[in-house]
Amino acid sequence: MLLLIIVGVVTLLAWLTGRAGTAPLRGWAAATRVGLAVMFWVTGVAHFTSMRADMIRMVPPGIPDPGFMVTFTGLCEIVGGIGLLVPRTRRVAAVALVLLLLAVLPANIHAALSGVTFQGAAPIPLIPRVALQAVLIALVWWSGLPTRAHGPHRPASQP
Repeated sequence: MLLLIIVGVVTLLAWLTGRAGTAPLRGWAAATRVGLAVMFWVTGVAHFTSMRADMIRMVPPGIPDPGFMVTFTGLCEIVGGIGLLVPRTRRVAAVALVLLLLAVLPANIHAALSGVTFQGAAPIPLIPRVALQAVLIALVWWSGLPTRAHGPHRPASQP
């Protein structure tokens, strides 16, 4: 649940910064994008640290070249996190990150059912893992794909 703590703390700090006068961080959606970006950077970088072997063990059997998959998904998380913060790429990054979270769900399920540990810590059970994925998908979708509630308002074209 460290990931939710990262998202929560960074989001709150970004929101407070927005309230203090930093215009691009005004609003919960903008602050949430910052929290998610930091979380994706942390998890992406972890793909290249001492946690790499644990992540390779998460890859379900039958997936070719688990090492490449871990490298690829780590790079996708880092680039996707950056993309969430750039207005021109925000929507594409959000869609790509939702698809990535769905794509890695089988690895999380496999890790939970196989008892894969991270640096010796107890494995995270299946339901919390899947719930975390669902929460992250919802947050990326909500904050990265603007709606009238929190995105730029564009009046309808007049004939």
